Amino acid sequence: MPASESPSGKAAPGATALVTGAGKRIGRVIAQRLAREGFSIAIHYNRSEVEAAELAAAIVAGGGRAHVVTANLADAAAVETIMPSVHEALGPVTLLVNCASAFIPDDALALEGSTFDLHFAVNLRAPIFLAGEFARRLPADADGCIINVIDQRVWKLTPQFFSYTLTKSALWTATRTLAQALAPRIRVNAVGPGPTLENIYDGPDGLAKEAANVPLRRPAPPDDVAEAVVYLVGARSVTGQMIAVDSGQHLGWETPDITAFYSDGAEEQEHG
Repeated sequence: MPASESPSGKAAPGATALVTGAGKRIGRVIAQRLAREGFSIAIHYNRSEVEAAELAAAIVAGGGRAHVVTANLADAAAVETIMPSVHEALGPVTLLVNCASAFIPDDALALEGSTFDLHFAVNLRAPIFLAGEFARRLPADADGCIINVIDQRVWKLTPQFFSYTLTKSALWTATRTLAQALAPRIRVNAVGPGPTLENIYDGPDGLAKEAANVPLRRPAPPDDVAEAVVYLVGARSVTGQMIAVDSGQHLGWETPDITAFYSDGAEEQEHG
């Protein structure tokens, strides 16, 4: 049995997980769930210092082990400090969850270099370089697991959030190519959230409106994303895959070209 996991997804004794962006939102919920599964948790944050400290305290109060590490993922030198800090505090990392993400609106005709570069640094460069350091530090007697939190939109492209989408699409490619490169000792998979949490751009009603128009007509809460992560941790024959935790958003088909053609009037005209 690998040193990092059991068939159920529960951690083997002494297993450590690093979750980036774990101070808030999806990353926090994933970290909480992995702690319940028995992992020692390295909680990475950039600006959410108070929230990260509160999470660490809660994990320790519940009988677990936690370590807080801060780094701006847009700073290449700062990224290099993460794994050594975690290794010193908690021992070797056997599960890496790349959850931290920059999410800023832009479009192809109005790109700003700073936004473009930030997306590529945080959403692509940092996860890939962390994966490399993870692989180099993995103990010889351990198997490892990397899970990238991507976005269902890589399967249903839109021109909104242009450079963000480029980076998430590239990370989906990296998930598969890393799965090839790091096999057989390290599995690499992804989860693709959809309508999960409110964001600052769509207003308080944005999530409800989005969720009302996906096939399952409901949001996909962070707990469901964390559940998919736990599944992938324990799915020892699965690598190079993404689970879209999006209430079917990537399957959306009711676009004007389809709905216009298959309206009642069109059907009557077709079948006379």
